[in-house]
Amino acid sequence: MEQLVIRDADVVDGSGEPSYRADVVIDRGRIVSVVKEAAAAGCQRPRAVRELDAEGLVLSPGFIDMHAHSDLALLRDPDHSAKAAQGVTLEVVGQDGLSYAPVDDRTLEEVRRAITGWNGYGDDIDFGWRSVGEYLDRLDRGIAVNAAYLVPQGTVRALAVGWEDRAATPEELDRMRQLVAEGLEQGAVGMSSGLTYTPGMYAPDAELTELCRVVASYGGYYCPHHRSYGTGALEAYAEMVALTREAGCPLHLAHATMNFGVNAGRAPELLDLLDRALDAGADITLDTYPYTPGCTTLAALLPSWASAGGPQEILARLGDPATAERIRQDLEVSGADGCHGVPVEWETIEISGVADPALGAYVGRTVRETARLRGEAPWDTARRLLLADRLGTTVLQHVGHEENVRAIMRHRAHTGGSDGILQGAKPHPRAYGTFPRYLGHYVRELGVLTLEECVARLTSRPAARLRLPDRGLVREGYRADLVLFDPQTVAPGATFAEPRRLPTGIPYVFVDGRFVIEDGKRTDVLAGRSVRRTPV
Repeated sequence: MEQLVIRDADVVDGSGEPSYRADVVIDRGRIVSVVKEAAAAGCQRPRAVRELDAEGLVLSPGFIDMHAHSDLALLRDPDHSAKAAQGVTLEVVGQDGLSYAPVDDRTLEEVRRAITGWNGYGDDIDFGWRSVGEYLDRLDRGIAVNAAYLVPQGTVRALAVGWEDRAATPEELDRMRQLVAEGLEQGAVGMSSGLTYTPGMYAPDAELTELCRVVASYGGYYCPHHRSYGTGALEAYAEMVALTREAGCPLHLAHATMNFGVNAGRAPELLDLLDRALDAGADITLDTYPYTPGCTTLAALLPSWASAGGPQEILARLGDPATAERIRQDLEVSGADGCHGVPVEWETIEISGVADPALGAYVGRTVRETARLRGEAPWDTARRLLLADRLGTTVLQHVGHEENVRAIMRHRAHTGGSDGILQGAKPHPRAYGTFPRYLGHYVRELGVLTLEECVARLTSRPAARLRLPDRGLVREGYRADLVLFDPQTVAPGATFAEPRRLPTGIPYVFVDGRFVIEDGKRTDVLAGRSVRRTPV
C-alpha cells in the first residue's frame, strides 16, 4: 500500500492552468497518482497507509527560492523554519558572486570576512570542503530543504586573480574558465556574479563573456547582480542582455528591481528592453522579492577603489583620515559605484544586523538617526561602525517603489526569490515572508496575480530555468516536494518590526514525500539534499 494520500485537495498544479479537485497519492518520495474529482465521479478512491484530509486547502508544488543566501544557514540551523515554514522546498544558493566554493585556504578566509554580513563568519561551521562538489556532498548529509548551487564568479576571481582591480592575465583567465567548468561538472546549475561587489566587479565584459561561454557549454545559466540598480540601471540590464547573447548563455536577472529615486516609475522601460530581447530569441528569466526595501552590507556601499585588495585593505583605508574623507566624498557627493551611482541618503540606510553583539545598540535605527543621537555627521557614524564591526554590518536600504515591484512581478519572465539574508538581529522580513506575501498580499488582497499565475512563477517556471525535469508540477512521477496552504489565511508573520515571525496558513510542507511541516509545526525531518545540474 502507498505511503500517503492527500484527499480532496484543490490542486494548483504549477502549470498556470485552472485548479481542480483531486486525491494525490505519494509513495517513496514521488507522486504516484493524481485522481481528479474522485468523490464526484463515484469511483474507487485511492487508499494509503496514511490519509490526509485537505478539504479547503490548496495543494501546489513546493516553492523554489531562486535567490537565497542560506549557504551556511542550511548547515548551521537544521530546523531552517525561515524557509521550510514558507513552503520553500528548494533554494538556489551561491548568489551574487560570493560564496564558499571553490576556494583554497587563503580565499576561504577572505570570503568569510567579506560576507560576514550575509552569513556570519562561520565560527560554528566545519569548513571541511574546498571544491563545489565537496560542498554539495556536505549538503547531502541532510538539510531541511533542497539546495542548488551557482559557481560564484567573484570567489573564482579571488582564487585565480586576487582582490585587485586589474585585468586578468591570459593564464588567470584560463584558470577561471577551468574553475567554472569544474564547478559545473561537479553539479552547479550555473554561475552568479556580484558586479557591485569586489572582486567580481573588477571583471570587464570580455572576461565575463568568456566565463559565460563555459557556463553555456554545460547547459547552465548566468545569474548576475549587475553593475547598477540605481543610476545607469537600464544600461546595466542592457549590458547583461548583450553579454549573454554574445556568449550564447541563458540569463537570469537576480533581484530585478528598479530602485532609488532616479528610477521611480521606470519599470516599463526595463520590461520593454526585456520583451524586445525575448522576442528576438533571448533566453531570459528574472526573480524579485515582493517588498520595496533592499538589503545588503554597509561595506557594499563603498566605492570600488576603496574595496580593492580585500577586507584588510578596506579597513586600512577607513582607518586613514585622508582616505576616509575621499570615500565620504564619493559616497555623499559623487555617488559611489558600490551605492549604484547614487549619492547615499543616510536616512534610507537602516542598520539591521551587526557581527559584534556589543554594537547591538545600532540595530533598528538609520545611520542619520544614530548620528543625530550621537551628535556627529552620518559618515562618522558609518565609518565608526564599519571599523568596529570589521565590515560585518548588514543594512536595509529603503529605496524601492511599489509601482515598479508590481509591474515587474507581472512580467512573463518573472519568478520568485527572497534574497533572504538570515543574519542579524533585525533581518529583512523577506527572509521569512516572501512566499506567503506573494500568495496573501499580491494574490488575495490586491489581485495583482491570479493564484494559478503566482504558483507557476514560484514553481514550474523556476524548475524550467534550473532544467529540473521532475520538479515544479503536480504530476505523476514527479518528486513529492509539495505544499498545502489555506488561500484564505496564508500570510507572512514577519514584519520589519518583528522580522523572524513565521507565516500563517501553511499547515503542511513535504520534501521528498516526508512531512517537513506538519500541522503548522516543524518536524525533525532532514529530507533535503543537493540538487545538481542535469547533464546536457
